[in-house]
Amino acid sequence: MKTKDLVLISMFTAIIACLGLIPGISVPGLPVPIVLQNLGIILAGCLLGKRLGTLSVVLFLLLVSVGAPILSGGRGGFGVFFGPSAGYLFSFILVAFLIGFFVEKLSKWNIGTFFIINVLVGVILCNLIGGAYMAWYLHQDVMTIYTSTLAFVPGDVLKSLIAAILAVRLRKTNVLNIA
Repeated sequence: MKTKDLVLISMFTAIIACLGLIPGISVPGLPVPIVLQNLGIILAGCLLGKRLGTLSVVLFLLLVSVGAPILSGGRGGFGVFFGPSAGYLFSFILVAFLIGFFVEKLSKWNIGTFFIINVLVGVILCNLIGGAYMAWYLHQDVMTIYTSTLAFVPGDVLKSLIAAILAVRLRKTNVLNIA
C-alpha cells in the first residue's frame, strides 16, 4: 500500500473520530442518539472509494474496539459492538464500501447523483440494518423500531446532501489528489 493511501485512510479515520466529539442528540424511546459520525462514513466512501473508504471505517471501528473513546458521547470499547447501536456500527463498513463502489462506477460527478447514492446507502440501508439489529436487541417489533428511527432520516438526508456537495467539489478541485 502506498504512503498516500495510508495517509488518506488515517485522515478519514481521524475525521470520523473528530465528528464523535460533537455530542449526540437523544431520541425519546430509542437508546441510539442522532450523531454526526455517519457524515464521515459517507464522505469516506464518496471521496476514497470502496477500498480506502472501507479501510478507514474498519480502522475507526478497530480503534473503538480497543477502547478508544471516539464514538459520540465518548464511548468506546468492545462492549459497544454488543449494544443497541451495534447494527449501525457494523453497517458503517457496508455503507462506506457500497457508496465507494457506486461512486467509482460514475463517469461524471454531480451533486444529484452523489446525493441519491448517499441517501439510498447511507440513510436507507444504514437505518434498515441498524434498526433491525436494534429491534432484535431490544426484543421489540421491527416495524415499531423502524417507525421510531424515522427521527434519524431528516438529519441523515441533510448529512447526505452535505457529503454530496463536499465530495463533488473536492473531487473536481482534486484537493486530495484522489481523482
